[in-house]
Amino acid sequence: MTPFWIALQFLTVLPIELKNMPSAKQNSQALLFYPVVGLLIGLMLFAFALILAKLPILFSAALILVLWIWLTGGLHLDGLADTADAWVGGYGDPERTLKIMKDPACGPIGVLSLIAVCLLKFVALYVLLEQKLEAFLIVLPMLGRSVPLFLFLTTRYVRAQGLASSMLENMPRLAIWMVFVITIALLCMFKWKGLVALFSFLIIIFYLRGLFIKRIGGITGDTVGAAIELSETGLMLSFVIASFYI
Repeated sequence: MTPFWIALQFLTVLPIELKNMPSAKQNSQALLFYPVVGLLIGLMLFAFALILAKLPILFSAALILVLWIWLTGGLHLDGLADTADAWVGGYGDPERTLKIMKDPACGPIGVLSLIAVCLLKFVALYVLLEQKLEAFLIVLPMLGRSVPLFLFLTTRYVRAQGLASSMLENMPRLAIWMVFVITIALLCMFKWKGLVALFSFLIIIFYLRGLFIKRIGGITGDTVGAAIELSETGLMLSFVIASFYI
């Protein structure tokens, strides 16, 4: 169970303490449990939505978004801000882009990216609650946390000493592929709306992968965090839009 606790400790703010320093193999196996952690986050968001059902939808959507950010510790939002700053400030230069990503300061482009993503998520949450589609919140964080699986399996990690470097050692590639496919297949439960969302999700992650490779030759921890946030946002928007047409 150590790989599960590693994933839970890394992806959430829940007070998890590991008894021993994890091995490189255990860090790699932790990837298998990323969608499981996403499921736990989704279940908490769904339960929170049910508890807040009697409140005004505007208020409920705001509280759910705040809970969502708190549960993840803003980890992926931090990656999004760093990536946005680096993409604009790097002027197309890979080395400059990577250097800016390491800078802990958040520039105006990073702030704007956070505002835009949080605003879009808030609006999408509002519509989900209004349309009684809050069950989608269960699978949404699962899909978001399947993105690192896809990127680590298909894309070079450019920092030899980066945060995710130990995860790439001894990766159980076949098992990770199976977990990824099973996770994205869960969207089929939502019928045509789910299929539209799945198609949009795949377009987003393949597009972002190509963008990362073109600029810096692969991925970093920050770009993976950015991909999680952008894919979750795109997934929510496509599902909400599809619910009005299908």
